[in-house]
Amino acid sequence: MAFKSFSMELAGRTLTVDIGRVAAQANGAAFMHYGNTTVLSTATASEKPRDGIDFFPLSVEYEEKLYAVGKIPGGFNRREGKASENAILTSRVIDRPMRPLFPKDYRNDVTLNNMVMSVDPECSPELTAMLGSAIAVAISDIPFDGPCATTQVGMINGEFVFNPNSSQNKVSDLKLTVASTRDKVIMIEAGANEVPEAKMIEAIYAAHEINQQVIAFIDKIVAECGKEKHTYTSCAVPEELFAAIKEIVPPTEMEEAVFTDEKQTREENIRQITARLEEAFADNEEWLAVLGEAIYQYQKKTVRKMILKDHKRPDGRELTQIRKLAAEVDIIPRVHGSAMFTRGQTQICNVTTLAPLSDAQKLDGLDENEVSKRYMHHYNFPAYSVGETKVSRGPGRREIGHGALAERALLPVLPTEDVFPYAIRTVSETFESNGSTSMASTCASCMSLMAAGVPIRKMVAGISCGLVTGDTDDDYVLLTDIQGLEDFFGDMDFKVTGTDEGITAIQMDIKIHGLTRSIVEGAIARCREARMFIMENCMKPAIAEPRPEVNEYAPKIVQIQIDPAKIGEVVGQRGKTINEIIARTNVKIDITDDGKVSVCGTDKEMMDKAVEMIKIITTEFEEGQIFKGTVVSIKEFGAFIEFAPGKEGMVHISKIAKERINHVEDVLTLGDKVTVVCLGKDKMGRISFSMKDVAQA
Repeated sequence: MAFKSFSMELAGRTLTVDIGRVAAQANGAAFMHYGNTTVLSTATASEKPRDGIDFFPLSVEYEEKLYAVGKIPGGFNRREGKASENAILTSRVIDRPMRPLFPKDYRNDVTLNNMVMSVDPECSPELTAMLGSAIAVAISDIPFDGPCATTQVGMINGEFVFNPNSSQNKVSDLKLTVASTRDKVIMIEAGANEVPEAKMIEAIYAAHEINQQVIAFIDKIVAECGKEKHTYTSCAVPEELFAAIKEIVPPTEMEEAVFTDEKQTREENIRQITARLEEAFADNEEWLAVLGEAIYQYQKKTVRKMILKDHKRPDGRELTQIRKLAAEVDIIPRVHGSAMFTRGQTQICNVTTLAPLSDAQKLDGLDENEVSKRYMHHYNFPAYSVGETKVSRGPGRREIGHGALAERALLPVLPTEDVFPYAIRTVSETFESNGSTSMASTCASCMSLMAAGVPIRKMVAGISCGLVTGDTDDDYVLLTDIQGLEDFFGDMDFKVTGTDEGITAIQMDIKIHGLTRSIVEGAIARCREARMFIMENCMKPAIAEPRPEVNEYAPKIVQIQIDPAKIGEVVGQRGKTINEIIARTNVKIDITDDGKVSVCGTDKEMMDKAVEMIKIITTEFEEGQIFKGTVVSIKEFGAFIEFAPGKEGMVHISKIAKERINHVEDVLTLGDKVTVVCLGKDKMGRISFSMKDVAQA
């Protein structure tokens, strides 16, 4: 392909796409330049479908090369290792809008790779990669019902900022990402500082309008450089098989099998049906190979028909009805905070741990503004939660994504470091799963934080809204609080978290080619109504507000302010002084560059002792001050008294006792504890003490 370059102005900066310049052997490649941010986006597909699978094998990679920001990676090998959390989350955001646009019967392996090669703080590499992936697939020969485009939205002082730079993101009340096709919104991801629903909808559709400009730009590139889409082997289930299945299992029997509020009962019903069909088709290997997919499709058509036409849900609930709720706190002893939230057959236990700020997570990525993370939410999804047997191999991309969503939901209501100088970790353990565990995690972590005594500003709850669509845009049904079956067979998983004032996070997954505005507005309204119900009827009865003090087992933190010029004296040469304080008092000490000192421990007496030592070290010594110290050295002319780690003063022999003494050893021995009064500094700048004048002082 001949090299061609295309450019457009996007949010006040130039977006340039080079086609045919690099990576010619990929099915599609776009060399992206947004300002000085450079990303190579490629799309490749296997020639044949992968055998034995019933899903589309799409892989999305976002590679953060640290040379892009002039860094050499840490660690022994000095090279990039596993993907960072940001890279995983970015890959998921690229995947979600694009996956529905590939053919549903396509089983060829497809990999979208995005390599970040240069980062301009004015231009987001994540956004550049999102656009690059869409362009690479659009110009390739891979079947794809695109194009799609993505825009990021910030909000500063109530005004929208499109594709904000890194400095704008730091002060923005909104971090919104919207992907669109030509007509509809296909993906929404947001974190927000209690943005009202109406304002959020306005932002979504402002981004949608910009996406149309980008799609027109992509159309121009495809017209000049696009390849003809290749043919592929369809993996669709034969219609004859469906007809044969219905002869053995009539629609009424399938309805009875799937329409139950017990997940285990439903699964057992389907197992029995599957066994009958396997026996019936034992001689037809071709049909047996796709029987599992056929049964899945049969269930899907049955559930969708009943919901759409009869407004009947599998567990018998009304369309707006939330499953049975339960909440409790303090279920785990000795941890700093714990809570359990149950919604139907979805159950999450969340545990909060508090620690000094030095335990905040250090970040080593492409964003130079983010070097650490004070609040961490981790989500675990063990196999037993869905009745399966599988060894845990650590968190996968789904677990990381769910944890990040719940983390984003609570961030806007957390106290500042000045008010609450702790690093905070919450862990959501999935005890049982049947739909929307990430929203249950949000509710559980909110209660767990309050139980731990974290003074969050507002209560936060979350819920998911589902969708089943018909043949036209106006033919659809929204479902409040979707369970697993409605998620699997439905068209949408629209998760929204927020307070009583506004939205704190959104994540929208869909399986169709976009949503109309009426669906988006309806889903956001449903979620607000549901989360208000959850807070009032479930969470508040369990714990209505944060506890006034941190848990008895949590570390306590005392903060004092010192002169920044005195930090070196507290630390001492090579850390000798501060390490001595820590050794004597068994506390943790953090000092910021502006002189803010945090003393963390569980023993109040020892914490007070450490604070006293720091205050003594940083005090400008004046005549008349009283100190307690230890005799650490005896000379002929007097004794040296250590009154704080690394701080000594001298008592002259004439100032030890009221009566005359001939030898210091007659009164003092090494290790004696004494009380002294400061006489100021001698001619050599040393601190002078007196023991005999203490009473007069």
